[in-house]
Amino acid sequence: MGSAEAAAREHVTSVLREEADEISDRWVQLQLAQPSLNGEVSEAELGEEADALVSALLSGLDLGFPVERVVTAHEEIHRTVSEISLRRARRGVSPTATSLAVLSLKEALLEAVQRRTRAGGDLFGSAVLINRLLDSAGALAFETFVEGREEIIRRQSQQLLEVSTPVVRLWRQVLAVPLIGTLDTARTQVVMENLLQAIQEHEALVAIIDITGVPTVDTAVAQHLMHTVNAVRLMGADCVISGIRPPIAQTIAQLGIDLSTILTRATLADALSEAVKLTEAAGSDHAPLDRR
Repeated sequence: MGSAEAAAREHVTSVLREEADEISDRWVQLQLAQPSLNGEVSEAELGEEADALVSALLSGLDLGFPVERVVTAHEEIHRTVSEISLRRARRGVSPTATSLAVLSLKEALLEAVQRRTRAGGDLFGSAVLINRLLDSAGALAFETFVEGREEIIRRQSQQLLEVSTPVVRLWRQVLAVPLIGTLDTARTQVVMENLLQAIQEHEALVAIIDITGVPTVDTAVAQHLMHTVNAVRLMGADCVISGIRPPIAQTIAQLGIDLSTILTRATLADALSEAVKLTEAAGSDHAPLDRR
């Protein structure tokens, strides 16, 4: 570290230590003036964030990390910036607005430095150091925001998958999964997990997979259905597939897909009627389920 940078660092550290409250208050006001926040973060929360980040910056500079690594190497700063960014991500603030909010600390800190600096060279050196320090913080805020939003989207997608694939108890020991929309690998996995869990909980003997709401059935969809049927059978239950409409039946025949080992019915009502018969037969004499 050169003598000029060391002097600038000492000066900025001194300003942070002696004017921490003023810098925090000014940063809060600068953020409140940004329309992009749209009131998503309260003034009290902004104040807590400001106090935490100013304190963390002071601690990081005191420890002697290189300026470019202060934000990423100092645990307290990294955690504080990440928490600020994630809080805004959860509240729908844009990543640009989040980065600008962090970067606006530059203005508050530069104003404080300017009040305590007379020599132009000292002011320039301090400004360069502040820019390097807070540019890293802004980059970290943006990166954390994007990662946080992706995690939120993944979690919401998983929740939507689970909601879109409910397992319904239609009769004693009879369950049904009404499928609507495209059946892909990820959704098949959710269907399988939910259905197998429900079979265990309800001691079900028959599971109906209704594909009335599935627009098309191709080779991939048929394979997904076969995997689910096989998993259900391993649990000691059997499957009935309902909702085989004429266009889907033609497509399955044209593709040469063999569903002969699976009991199929045209409607959910027909499938339920068949499932009730199968459970009654299984309960009366423990005969194997008839797939004809």
